[in-house]
Formats: sequence, C-alpha cells, structure tokens
Amino acid sequence: MSDVKMSTGSVQVDGCKAPLFYRQSEPASGEVKMSVLLLHGIRFSSENWLNIGTLEVLAKLACRAVAIDLPGLGQSKAAEAPAAVGELAPAAFLREVCERLSLAPAVVISPSLSGMYSLPFLHQHQDLVRAYVPVAPICTDKFTAEQYQSVKVPTLIVYGDQDVDLGNLSLTNLSNLANHKVVVMKGAGHPCYLDDPDTWHKALTDFLTAL
Repeated sequence: MSDVKMSTGSVQVDGCKAPLFYRQSEPASGEVKMSVLLLHGIRFSSENWLNIGTLEVLAKLACRAVAIDLPGLGQSKAAEAPAAVGELAPAAFLREVCERLSLAPAVVISPSLSGMYSLPFLHQHQDLVRAYVPVAPICTDKFTAEQYQSVKVPTLIVYGDQDVDLGNLSLTNLSNLANHKVVVMKGAGHPCYLDDPDTWHKALTDFLTAL
C-alpha cells in the first residue's frame, strides 16, 4: 500500500445542511493523471469502494479518486438530499462537489441510486465530465434518445447479466449515448462490481487507460 495515499474528509455543499463524508486515494508519488468521482447505490456507501479495492486500483493508475457518501446515506446521514429518491437532483449538486474538491473534469462512476445525481450533471455539464461509467443507474428513462445523442462524453456502460430490471432498462436508454462501450458482467447481479471485483477492475482499468 506504500505507493497509495489514503485519506478521509468532508465537503460542505449548499443546501445539504451537513457536510458530506468522503474517502480519497491518490498516488503517493503525487503525479495525478486524472480525477475520479465514485458514487454509490442506496444500500451502499464509499466504504464499498474501499473494501473491494477500487480506491487502491485507481490510485495505482495515477488517478486521484474521491468516493463520497451521498446525502442521507453512509456517513453523510445528517446531510439533506437535494431531491427525493428517484427524482432528478439539480445538476448543480455534483458540480459543486467537483468544484469544492477540485475534481473537474472528473471521471464519474455511477451505480444504481446515484443516477439521480449523475445523469443531470452529465447532461448539463459535459465539460466537467472527463468520462462516465454508469452501472445500471436509476432515472435513465427521464431523458430522451435525442438528449442522450447530444452527449459526447466517453462512456463505459457496465451491468451484470443477472440484473434483468435496471440492467436492461438502463442499457436500452444509455445505448443512445453518442460515444459508448458496453461491458456485460457474466453471472453478476445489480451491484456487479461487488459480485466480481476482478472483472470490474479490469474493465475500468482498460477503459481509463484508453482515454
């Protein structure tokens, strides 16, 4: 672990009433090639990215990775969410997170629930998104095919083939994105990255290395 520096912190975002907790990893050498923002699903938190080693993998790729606990979840329970679960959050929410943490332009990794945050941000602030990695996110049906086609951000669509609901629905909608690749994880469910971290890390590493 000596080549990776891990830390935790908190960031205050307007309207959330309490700060958001985050975990951060970066190369110990200090040379950073890109920034990555990791979001999470409703039953999860930044701790999952630590436990399966994603934070470490990203730091070894010379990325600065920040995994936040979304408002009302994980160690950000006291923070107030800017929208109800399943509604689109204002794009300004993630913009502010990226600005306050000096992440932009960031690679945004967005599983499940976090689609309500990442999708508005992607559509309204393409210039702040270096790349997008949706993992069966919610809210994909709230945008039209035309809206997706106008997004040029490099995208890696990832889902588990056992995730018949959100996996298939999100794939159908996100396939309209102009610049995308798809990775289907065999035998994996909705949180496919937890079911098979090795395949997840290989797909992510290959995608980021090619950017």
